[in-house]
Amino acid sequence: MFDKKNGFEQINALGQNRTPFLFIISYDQHKIFAQPLATLEDDILYKLEDWRNYPVKKCTKKLIFSTSPVDFIHYKKSLEKVLEQIRSGNTYLLNLTFKTALKTNYSLKEIFTYARAKFKLYYKDEFTCFSPERFIEIENNTIATYPMKGTIDANIPHAKEKILTDEKEMAEHIMIVDLMRNDLSIIGNQVKVEKFRYVEKIIAGDKALLQVSSKITATLPQTWKDNIGTLLSALLPAGSITGTPKKSTVNIIKEIENFERGFYTGVFGIFDGQSLRSGVMIRFIEKENQTLYYKSGGGITIDSDAKSEYIELLDKIYVPLSFS
Repeated sequence: MFDKKNGFEQINALGQNRTPFLFIISYDQHKIFAQPLATLEDDILYKLEDWRNYPVKKCTKKLIFSTSPVDFIHYKKSLEKVLEQIRSGNTYLLNLTFKTALKTNYSLKEIFTYARAKFKLYYKDEFTCFSPERFIEIENNTIATYPMKGTIDANIPHAKEKILTDEKEMAEHIMIVDLMRNDLSIIGNQVKVEKFRYVEKIIAGDKALLQVSSKITATLPQTWKDNIGTLLSALLPAGSITGTPKKSTVNIIKEIENFERGFYTGVFGIFDGQSLRSGVMIRFIEKENQTLYYKSGGGITIDSDAKSEYIELLDKIYVPLSFS
């Protein structure tokens, strides 16, 4: 594990040598793992769409899963602090997160193996994530990012129409798209929104969720493979899990949240020697002193309703298992 400076330098060096490697970067970028795929330890497993290093399995064991989330009163107090900062003009959108103690009959490795998700990571029995959200992908000299903002229970009547016409969700999504457009403009040019607010269905335990994303692209210099660490450093932390404006919002998050995010809401990815894929580490479970914690949250704006936001936080506590 590297510190921030040495970690990004290591990533740059691996890219310059065109060495396929895995990288894992914590939310605050103070911990960075970067290792060639050829020497990757057996207790580090990954999946990025069809890139994976473990056999596909389907589970047959019933999941036992109980949680002890933050109570609504405490959640509302924290949300009110965010709203005070919004009214003061210090932030316009802030991703507020909490940790939830959980008990389950599944190990972290079993959760990783059997969870259905596009982006999955298991690290040394310390944490696992099964994320629906891409961070960036790079093919040839084109970089694309896919900010995800807006969640609704798919079983609600006319759920798709409701999420797409909700003014609060629309404002939140527009702010993140603007932030990510600005982030890409730092490292590339010809920035454009290729797809705006498209809806995907995600299996969330015993229910389905609809989540709203956009696709933003930019053109990178042909030398991008020599500077992957520098590129990542310029983009992090991810806008979708911080808010806007990013710098002041990150400071507010540090004041209001009552835990260290660690690798939660960081990013991980693979460079295969030619192209790069990465995911945001949400839908995240971590082991702390033999207790498992699920970390989840959502975006807060001036129009946020405490009860609705609290329900969204709870809705995101799930394991999307794949049964045979």
